[in-house]
Amino acid sequence: MSEQAVDDGIAIARDYYDSPDADDFYRQIWGGEDIHVGLYETTSDIRTASRKTIERIAQKLGPLDGKHIVDLGSGYGGAARVIASEYGARVTCINLSTKENARNRELTEAAGLSDRISIHDGSFDDMPFEDGIFDVAWSQDAILHAPDREKVLDEVARVLKPGGLFAFTDPMQADGLDDARLLQPIYDRIHLPDLASVAFYRAKLRERDFEEVEVEELPHELGRHYARVREVMLERQDEAGLTDAFVDRMRIGLGHWVEGAASGHLNWAIMVFRKK
Repeated sequence: MSEQAVDDGIAIARDYYDSPDADDFYRQIWGGEDIHVGLYETTSDIRTASRKTIERIAQKLGPLDGKHIVDLGSGYGGAARVIASEYGARVTCINLSTKENARNRELTEAAGLSDRISIHDGSFDDMPFEDGIFDVAWSQDAILHAPDREKVLDEVARVLKPGGLFAFTDPMQADGLDDARLLQPIYDRIHLPDLASVAFYRAKLRERDFEEVEVEELPHELGRHYARVREVMLERQDEAGLTDAFVDRMRIGLGHWVEGAASGHLNWAIMVFRKK
């Protein structure tokens, strides 16, 4: 992919997340602090389900007290505040949306965690950090937006210490999906030619000298999450001040994710790899 295409992809993602409709949608519908897929085994509440995902990931990593974590695509910083306040970690957030970062700073200061969490405007495919300084790289449902995912993995490998953990989730296409037309509406929506897959991450991280710790595949949670978000959006459109045009686009777009998960063409997983 050309450098211009990468820059264009980053700009598209930044402009979308900084738009007023998107900000209202993620703050008021998606949960307020988290912009990622939830776990709905025991709840239908988006905020609660999103919190369960954070807890599930953290439990896979062992003690985090005193560890330095970089959160790639940190959004409003919900995960950062949980792992700083409840698990004792120090967190460095990097995110391309200036609007989300501003809210992250407000919420972090209100929580009294500004001494444990730093927030950086920037892209995670070109991080302004020194080599080998982080114990854990953490990312939730953000890498799919990267125009060059291999460059993101290069950066993760660069900033992690030897033995450091890379824990992440990502909406993905199913392994072995050969017909791009099956997911073309989703590719069009994210303005990229494809999604990654579990096989992609396994192969590319192996090339970068990572070993697999655990991959927990949960494609059904992807469908549940997008279906629940769509339902709440339609219930609360007026309350959230969302425009009809935005809601109509999101209703169709969310439907593509729900259908893709139901058909077995999409996957979602909690993945943990260790840098050797």
